[in-house]
Amino acid sequence: MHALIPALQIHGLAKAFDGFLAVNGLDLVVPAGQIYALLGPNGAGKTTTLRMVTGLARPDAGDISVFGVDALADPIAAKRLIAWLPDEPLLYDKLTPIEYLAFIAGLWNVPAADAEPRAEALLKRLTLWNKRDSRCEGFSRGMKQKLALAGALIHEPRLLILDEPLTGLDAAAARSVKDILLEQVAAGGTVILTTHILEVAERIAQRIGIIRAGKMVAEGTMAELSVGRAEGTTLEQLFLELAQEDVPA
Repeated sequence: MHALIPALQIHGLAKAFDGFLAVNGLDLVVPAGQIYALLGPNGAGKTTTLRMVTGLARPDAGDISVFGVDALADPIAAKRLIAWLPDEPLLYDKLTPIEYLAFIAGLWNVPAADAEPRAEALLKRLTLWNKRDSRCEGFSRGMKQKLALAGALIHEPRLLILDEPLTGLDAAAARSVKDILLEQVAAGGTVILTTHILEVAERIAQRIGIIRAGKMVAEGTMAELSVGRAEGTTLEQLFLELAQEDVPA
């Protein structure tokens, strides 16, 4: 019965900024144990939606449920289940990776006996172990992105939400991140991501949602989205067809 509870369920979600309706009555169900790609052109409402899910913005209308927890009525309980990695992660420049992960683990009340081996494993996996005692202020964007991902994973969240997680990463680092996301799902976790790299979404996501002007215009597996279209239709072709309407930036 527990496995049937969606990782995320949104109904009638709406958010306006200065008269502009960024999210317009959005409905979405993300099954547990999958990678879900939320796609759309710039300004379509992806990041606004995810910020509301994570409690960083309050919706004007609608409902949000995370593993059955009402995220609006009990936001703290919902946040305990989530890790959020924005496209511009905030790190503390004067901390080293080891110090940063210890700090983040402490915020989540992860015992040091658990946090320390997790931190070591994550830093090694993300090829940051040799920089473990260097201050973050000297890191490249890609290195900061990888460390922020390690911080998001340190408390072993049930739902990992990532906004453009591959930004600034070279090919090897991007491959490591994709492998980690697949491992998260294999271990029973759920991942929701936005990306403009459609080949990545097509390759690793079990389900895909395409939004435009704050509304869902298509949702399903690649097979479901391709029904009625030519054999071999790519996600890029589907996206260009479904998201071609101009959307305010």
